Amino acid sequence: MNIKQFDLRDLPTLIRYRNQGLFFDSASVLTRGEILVPAGALLSYFAPATSIFTYLCTDKESNHEPLMGQVTHAQGDEFAHLSFIAPESSLETGALHPLLEHIVQQIGKRGAFHLLAEVEERTIAFDNLRQAGFALYVRQRIWKFLEEEKQSTNSSHWQDISSQDMIAVRTLYNTLVPGLVQQVESVPSNRMNGLVYYQDDELLAYAEIKYGQRGIWVQPFIHPETDKVTERIDDLIQNIPNRHARPVFLCIRSYQSWVEHALEEMTTEVGPNQAVMVKHLAVAKKVRSSFALPALEGGHQEITTTYTQIERTK
Repeated sequence: MNIKQFDLRDLPTLIRYRNQGLFFDSASVLTRGEILVPAGALLSYFAPATSIFTYLCTDKESNHEPLMGQVTHAQGDEFAHLSFIAPESSLETGALHPLLEHIVQQIGKRGAFHLLAEVEERTIAFDNLRQAGFALYVRQRIWKFLEEEKQSTNSSHWQDISSQDMIAVRTLYNTLVPGLVQQVESVPSNRMNGLVYYQDDELLAYAEIKYGQRGIWVQPFIHPETDKVTERIDDLIQNIPNRHARPVFLCIRSYQSWVEHALEEMTTEVGPNQAVMVKHLAVAKKVRSSFALPALEGGHQEITTTYTQIERTK
């Protein structure tokens, strides 16, 4: 079995798989489209700095078609995201596990600790990822807003995030997001892009926003003490900067499932349950002292340092 990085000789295979891919990154698909994601294979060949990496797995001893996989990993990020596997019909072949292991090794060399994938539950892909070592750590559903953009007559309570909001956003994130999720998806960094909502000078909501030609992805973090949640979300949707009539997709994680009751009152379409899965590349361990320190009379330990006596010559 041979696994290699995509090059121009694999272009016919890429074209043949153009409409046969299974995608695992909802934000990219909904904002850029399914066709543009595989096209990143060409970018990964011509410009590796795009953080897109595409691999092809072939087995000369079998009659199965080559299996192609793509992953994205920005330099310095602790996690990478599985973009797609193609063709979908080859998921049950023996090539999937070696391909995923090769991807894990490559992004591990770049400093990634986790590989993420989003997939519908009760599917063959879900079962295959579990067999390959992926574990479910949170669920989500995606809500699509159908109404066209309209002009708001009132001033919005949502504001663009600024550097002054960073500490408050991180505090909100730590309050709402379970520890299991934070082990994989760390506190938002200084590259945050989105809107914040304050009530009585207290930050009660933050909405992370990602833009693409096909749509806008919004992931909200809303405190349970927020009042009139339906109105707040409607205000958010209608005041997203630079919307230009693009559809808006709201991602609601299972730890914020109570927000869905507010969305049911709005004109939306809801997608199926998705499992957000992770394959850990490294396990963090606490560093333990490798030597014992002598105790003082009061019971505290004292660090001692060896020394050498030096005689001066006259």
